[in-house]
Amino acid sequence: MLLLALLTFGLGPLCSTAQKFSVPNVNATFEKSPKPFKFHVDRDFIEDTRQRVLHARAPDFIGAKTDGPGPQNFTMIRNFWVNNYTWDDVEASINDKLQQFTILVEPVIDNATYPVPLHFVHHRSPRADAIPLLFFHGWPGSFLEVSDIIDELTHPHNETAPAFHVVAPSIPGFAFSPAPQDPGFGPVKTAHAYNELMRQLGYHRYAGQGGDIGAFILRHTAALFPKNLVSVHSNFWIQPPETNDIRRLAEGLATPDEAAYIQIIESYMNIGSGYRLMHQTEPLTLAYSVVDSPMGNLMWVYALMQENIDHTITKWRTDEIITWSMMYYIQGIYSSMRFYKEMVNDGDLYVLDFAIMPPVEVPVAITQFPHDLGYRMPLEWARRGGNNVLKRTLHDQGGHFAAREAPDALVNDMREWFGDRELSGTKVFVH
Repeated sequence: MLLLALLTFGLGPLCSTAQKFSVPNVNATFEKSPKPFKFHVDRDFIEDTRQRVLHARAPDFIGAKTDGPGPQNFTMIRNFWVNNYTWDDVEASINDKLQQFTILVEPVIDNATYPVPLHFVHHRSPRADAIPLLFFHGWPGSFLEVSDIIDELTHPHNETAPAFHVVAPSIPGFAFSPAPQDPGFGPVKTAHAYNELMRQLGYHRYAGQGGDIGAFILRHTAALFPKNLVSVHSNFWIQPPETNDIRRLAEGLATPDEAAYIQIIESYMNIGSGYRLMHQTEPLTLAYSVVDSPMGNLMWVYALMQENIDHTITKWRTDEIITWSMMYYIQGIYSSMRFYKEMVNDGDLYVLDFAIMPPVEVPVAITQFPHDLGYRMPLEWARRGGNNVLKRTLHDQGGHFAAREAPDALVNDMREWFGDRELSGTKVFVH
């Protein structure tokens, strides 16, 4: 069993960790101590990508409005990518904005050691009272999600507001964290790897914030390591409605919040979860279709990006859409898609529903945005199963990508929660 565990990233016994990990088309290396990293993507690969975009073939359009992103999206993005998008500038901008590192962590899971290579962002605040914060990104996001909030978190203008040391890792198989080479590495093992990352960075106690699948990893981390991850803020807290909830709705007894939340969840399951069903069941079949097509890869990612935002306040820039999609195309999207399959295996999801997750006993606050799945879920429901959810904040604007769409609102909620050191549990950081 020990040998099998050590094979998770295709290594063999732990003594073989001198073997080099790598990310396709990127200059990444991974060692046991944090190593500063500025990514450089092979320029032959970048030009090959542009040529594939230039010659991309569009499907035959029949005028259907709900089949996916329309032909105008395809044509506009393809033309911009070929004629206006400059990877050199994008790469330089991200490297200048975000302080990135690589590392090889070795968490012990079920009495076996798993070497896990990770890419991560790490910005320290100059404040002596700063709270270590682990930021959990989701799909189809990446470490780039932290870009619009990291400066406000590390350098708040108001000295009375809490400050944070921010760590934002890439999930294994996303962006510049190498993909697991064998099945079995899902959110539970990712939680172990993230906790070990924080320990190696010297943060033996820390807070956490996350959305989308990052929120699932966040909940596992809090449940597994309550002495380390001591306080949680989530903008994607999902608790599936129970049979009695559905009965009460049918009988007209549900509250307005309960009815709205059930409707949102049922709508997602019935017409909005097609991508998830593919990810959970046949990700490799789908990967054959998109891993060799940058436009196919982009349109798969963009479909979710444009469906789950608040269009009254958010408009994706064309270059931004391309860059977000490149975080999957560079090393290949298969590993990130099949992460959903591992979420089923770890008990987070059923194929056609959300599952009941392990209880989180440390203090939790949840933020709900109107264009996201968790909107209007009652606080009492969030507490089911022993979850220690103490605060619920509803907003009237914003969507699934909170750090991108509503950065000020998200940061303010985090400040209010983590700044209440008694309620949130962050008093442990007061020296």
